[in-house]
Amino acid sequence: MKAKLDEEYVQIDQVDWQPFPAAFSTGGIRWKLLHVSPERGAWSAIFDCPAGSSFASHIHIGPGEYLLTKGVMDVRGGKANGGATAVAPGYGYESANSRHDQTAFSVDSEFYMTFTGPLQFIKPDGSTVAVIGWQEAQGAWAALAAAA
Repeated sequence: MKAKLDEEYVQIDQVDWQPFPAAFSTGGIRWKLLHVSPERGAWSAIFDCPAGSSFASHIHIGPGEYLLTKGVMDVRGGKANGGATAVAPGYGYESANSRHDQTAFSVDSEFYMTFTGPLQFIKPDGSTVAVIGWQEAQGAWAALAAAA
């Protein structure tokens, strides 16, 4: 019989912020990896996004859910460009295969997100830069924590 996974608790304010990889963001975005779930192929993190920062173009291979706790997030270019403009406190769902050519922050913002499946970071022509799932997120986090 498969062993039951242990429960987990994270005291978020006791985890140090780490820089989110510059290959996948601009403007000084930081993150805290909170949980990885190999059995679901999921990972959860909280992100600190300074005014003027943005995430690189990506596709959600699996769905995701976010809770914007502070600030404003322009998703898929924002409402003015056919996307969504999330204003805290706000909740959003990203369906599998949703493409985000631009996710930007006009003011200091913070959000929690659970990704069910990986993110595929892409170039403007749609070709793959990297695929980041729970294993890659966990590896990146471990490397950043070890260097800190």
